[in-house]
Amino acid sequence: MPAEWAPHERTLMAWPARTELWGAQLAQAKSDYAATANAVAAFEPLTMVCASEEAAAEARAALTREAEIVVEPIDDSWLRDSGPIFVTSSHPPGRRAGVHFGFNAWGEKFHPFDRDAAIGGRLVELAGDECYRAPLILEGGSICADGEGTLITTEQCLLHPSRNPEMSREEIERHLIDQLGLDRVVWLGQGLVEDRDTDGHVDLIAAFTKPGEVLLQTVPEGNPNFDNCRENVARLQDAGIDVVEMGHLPYSEVDGDSVACGYMNFYLCNGAVIVPVCGADTDPDALARIAECYPGREAVPVPGALIAWGGGGPHCITQQVPAKA
Repeated sequence: MPAEWAPHERTLMAWPARTELWGAQLAQAKSDYAATANAVAAFEPLTMVCASEEAAAEARAALTREAEIVVEPIDDSWLRDSGPIFVTSSHPPGRRAGVHFGFNAWGEKFHPFDRDAAIGGRLVELAGDECYRAPLILEGGSICADGEGTLITTEQCLLHPSRNPEMSREEIERHLIDQLGLDRVVWLGQGLVEDRDTDGHVDLIAAFTKPGEVLLQTVPEGNPNFDNCRENVARLQDAGIDVVEMGHLPYSEVDGDSVACGYMNFYLCNGAVIVPVCGADTDPDALARIAECYPGREAVPVPGALIAWGGGGPHCITQQVPAKA
């Protein structure tokens, strides 16, 4: 599994489709998805998956004309989790395949999800690659890889009884290693306490900046995430991984709810890092800190509050197709 900073062939996204999730915020969700898509499309090709011709017409009107629109059956728009995870090989060179993990809508929190459970394999077909079906329920937002054989995840998510209750920790780890070409799995403990839907996805709290170094969400003492964050720092350091701390975790009010609008759910594309912001005083410092972690990439801010309210951010709604090695 390549690191996210490796060259991309394109980015995959999906147009918001679940009215039960977004309710009266659906139109704004589409606008904010379009802002993320157009930011990515300025740096690399982008494909937007739409559930219907009507949705495709909406997307065409909102997206840059360089974006590709495809109509395929989907239930929801979190393609990081339902889409495929691509792996590459340089021996022999130029080989790429898609790994299609099982998907059960974050422990059957949303119904239906059968179309999302199938879309990963379909997108591998559209890419023209071989598809491997993994015997494991796994969302892409629950893992983070450095491209050199180390993967980070959380116990809260991968050991949650709603994912793979029949498997032991060791069995889950072995499947990850076998399917994604890994050497080791580093287990953090908990994700954000505000993560109401995904049971502690790692992409809300951590991202490799380079092999051996992770940018990690931390918070001031008094924040309910404080103890969990300090434990995650210790676990990474115990695994021999350097930690750069992201100490900002702003909150916004969306539709009457207080929402954690973290910066860590950013997305790396060719030449840029797409960062969610919410109009907080900490936005400029967070953008500068993330840009410093990825030299040579432009830090591009996009609206983050509403998508965070829906359950994620730029990383959650994108999935990279790496260039063939």
